Amino acid sequence: MLTRQRSRPTITAAPRHPSFPAQHHLVNGGLPLPSAAFEPGSTVVRRDVRDGKVWTAAPHRVLADDGTQLVLVTWPGAAGYALANWIRSLTGGGERARRQAVTELADGEWELGRWIWRDTIVVTWIGLDPDFSLQHYQPIDGSPGHWKINFERPVTRTSTGIDTCDLLLDLITDPAGTWRWKDEAEYDEIRSRGLIPDTEHERVQAARRRALAFAEAGRGPLGEDWTSWRVPADWPLPILPDGALTTHG
Repeated sequence: MLTRQRSRPTITAAPRHPSFPAQHHLVNGGLPLPSAAFEPGSTVVRRDVRDGKVWTAAPHRVLADDGTQLVLVTWPGAAGYALANWIRSLTGGGERARRQAVTELADGEWELGRWIWRDTIVVTWIGLDPDFSLQHYQPIDGSPGHWKINFERPVTRTSTGIDTCDLLLDLITDPAGTWRWKDEAEYDEIRSRGLIPDTEHERVQAARRRALAFAEAGRGPLGEDWTSWRVPADWPLPILPDGALTTHG
């Protein structure tokens, strides 16, 4: 992997709101989100939805939104919902519970549990590419952070946030800053069970090539140093609104 000089995030002053980045170069034309932009500092909900059923719901605050690129942040203490067996896998259930969560997602039958985000400040860039988002995870204990490219279905905007469907495939950095693929077996599992048809798989394969080129080039936010960025002390935790688990249509 090439070593690159990283700049500080491009910032714009916003009283009582965090500094936020300017628009970045789009990987694949971006994804216009056709509705009024969310105000910086407002709460939005990012949800994963399959066949009209919510399987994650997490509150975030908006750092920036220009109608094409949406930048969000969440941090420890924010309460949302996730697959109950996925939560169990992180709280003592181990790999067996994680495999069960993947099976339930593929089969379309699951239970949700309350999940309190922990350990890291997560900044998410949506709209750099229609088929993936970019995330920076910064541990609050000061240990090294990492980047993740998250493959997901194209985002749709709702009155309270955004809906997508995580495809369980990631491209992440290890502690040395080298990019590697993660959870390919889980992606293969849900594909074999019919969650990802061949046409969508072809789209994901093309997105993988774009993502790898984007990562290796160190473009956009990847060229900026987010290790020292922190949520302003006067910002309260984002809270899920009523009806966060309800879908329409």
